[in-house]
Amino acid sequence: MDARQLQYFLAIVEHGGFSKAAAALHVAQPSLSQAMANLEADLGVSLFHRMGRGVVLSEAGAQLLEPSRRVLRDLDAVRARAADLAGLGRGTVEVAAMPSPGIEPLTTLIHRFAELHPAVTISTRAAFTPEETVELVRSGACELGLLGAARPVTAAGIEVLPVEDQPFVVVSAAGGGFEDGGVLRPEDLAGCKLIASRQGSLMRTIVDDITARSGSTEIVAVVDHRTSILPLVLTGVGIAVLPAAWTRLARRCGLAVASLAPTAHLHVAMISLPDHLTPGARAFLDLTKALAARRAARDAQE
Repeated sequence: MDARQLQYFLAIVEHGGFSKAAAALHVAQPSLSQAMANLEADLGVSLFHRMGRGVVLSEAGAQLLEPSRRVLRDLDAVRARAADLAGLGRGTVEVAAMPSPGIEPLTTLIHRFAELHPAVTISTRAAFTPEETVELVRSGACELGLLGAARPVTAAGIEVLPVEDQPFVVVSAAGGGFEDGGVLRPEDLAGCKLIASRQGSLMRTIVDDITARSGSTEIVAVVDHRTSILPLVLTGVGIAVLPAAWTRLARRCGLAVASLAPTAHLHVAMISLPDHLTPGARAFLDLTKALAARRAARDAQE
């Protein structure tokens, strides 16, 4: 067994078949197939079930998926450490991020990290629930995960670094009747049209509460992707309730942002498997810890 075989194995899983994996890896499919046959012979188990022209991961293959990712991650860590010693500092840090934390604090973190480590690439992967983010980190698909949840997150074997708590705000088009920087109560939104996410998110829970309390408020659009919300607000479809992470971007778009009182908070945290971090990921985590400490000190002064 060698690292190349494990890389081929993971590529077949990621791309859903031998032909697509061979194309992505720029290798001939017969070479890929032979490498997998040798790996299966070496391990003594079948990693895939062949079904026509496609393949399905076997039970043994599923069990070996996470260890294979970790082996390659650890090899990357060795290479990255050697590169650091040689003064190169190259590499890639893979971060799973949910939509709102993916606006902030991720933007600030990447901006600062790029200044400190310009040769290292940050690769982000979309996650839409805390559970999905945890699984991406636990499985080794990503080294770090940035998530937001209604309550502080705990997960067995996962290190959780609280970063900040984001209150929810109301975002509306300029001239929409709300003063930028003001404070609104749910009753103040009576008669408004709301843009909401689907059931299950903290954002939707707040919107449903506003709708129930104001009576005349109605939901006019339900979206899966948070990136659709600001354009809809800009075009006057309605107003939106979003975590404070969106405040700076909303104002740059010319939108008005008002605080919502009372409101829930989105608990933002960075998660990791500390024993399986490349030097680049560890540096990114250290930067996150510094940011969290600064924001905690700022909050203590307010």
